[in-house]
Amino acid sequence: MAEIVRMPKLSDTMTEGVVAEWHKNVGDQVESGEVLAEIETDKATMEFESFQDGVLLHIGVDKGATAAVDSILAILGEAGEDVSGLLAAEAEAPAPAAPSPEPAPAPAPAPAPVEAAPAPAPAPAPVVAPAPAVAPAAKVAAPAPSANGKIKASPLAARLAAERGIDLGRVTGTGDGGRIVKRDIEGYVPAPAASGLGAVESSTDFPVTQMRKTIARRLAESKFTAPHFYLKLSVDMGAAVEARMAINEQEGVKVSFNDMVVKAVSLALKKHPAVNSAWMDTHIRQNDHVHIGVAVAVEDGLLVPVVRHADRKSLTEIGAEVKDYAGKAREKKLQPSDWEGNTFTISNLGMFGIEDFTAIINPPDACILAVGGISDVPVVKDGAVVPGKVMKLTLSCDHRVVDGATGAAFLQEVKSLLEHPVRMLA
Repeated sequence: MAEIVRMPKLSDTMTEGVVAEWHKNVGDQVESGEVLAEIETDKATMEFESFQDGVLLHIGVDKGATAAVDSILAILGEAGEDVSGLLAAEAEAPAPAAPSPEPAPAPAPAPAPVEAAPAPAPAPAPVVAPAPAVAPAAKVAAPAPSANGKIKASPLAARLAAERGIDLGRVTGTGDGGRIVKRDIEGYVPAPAASGLGAVESSTDFPVTQMRKTIARRLAESKFTAPHFYLKLSVDMGAAVEARMAINEQEGVKVSFNDMVVKAVSLALKKHPAVNSAWMDTHIRQNDHVHIGVAVAVEDGLLVPVVRHADRKSLTEIGAEVKDYAGKAREKKLQPSDWEGNTFTISNLGMFGIEDFTAIINPPDACILAVGGISDVPVVKDGAVVPGKVMKLTLSCDHRVVDGATGAAFLQEVKSLLEHPVRMLA
């Protein structure tokens, strides 16, 4: 008997997925445990294995297409089995009610009863007056004004023009009596700019990836919900530079300054546990364990793999783990267990030449540390100006959880550990 295979929820924040690759075609035999497809979530591309045996009778989401969690991904059954009734029943099933008055994401369109997956139907447009077939452009030289001198345009066309920054006065209407309709806005191409260089204005639109949607949603929620405040200080990295050189002289060992920051932060969190906390609406959760999220830039955005129990690991163990995570992140091979459970996050842009910056808190953490690069600057030591190596740190704090004095004491401890790295090796 035919069974529906639904779009799985492969991460805690996933609401929809993109089919990156199909490993089977319609008519192929599928065995339980075989990889059926690769699904791109908001954080990684993951292999999806079939949970049942059968013949692939129907593909509900084309390669590269997006579908909501729990929508029809595929149908498996016996060879030659008719799935039209199953698809029809699915199409007639009532949509689940929204859990709150907030607008819910539009449900994925139900596919028609055919073997190949149909393209998603566009959202219904506001009802406008029916338009006749497109008239030749030569017969409509310019938009027709209404009796009061205003340009005639449908409400939908006017709204689309406003959203896209299009001047209705430059659009030729193809509707009844020269009225500007939706198709005129969608097909509008700006005229070349009047310039001796022949320059024209142009742009390229790129679809928003699942990862970018999640980054936008989560960080917007953080920025506009958590009351951020920022603490900054400079760290003399002279001793850390010497310590790193000595450590890396050992064969097969390579430790970065970022690894040293991770270690210093993890030890400081054990001493200042109030910073290792999270706002939980009805209570504040203070974590005894230290799981450090390390932000990694990838092509589509940002991933934050987690170094668990970082306070118990050596610098070399931290370095090897972060390097492994970074490689997996760029290849989209991270698993949910790799990016979940952070209690504090570090974002380092020093390798890009950034001296200092502020970062948005990564929920549910109460703080995030922004790390700049090491600069050669003059510093004062024992009353004399001497060459120095300085790194700037900026701690973003959620004021609901961490007060200024608490954050400052924690940041001072991080500074002390980095300026006296032997303390991290004890």
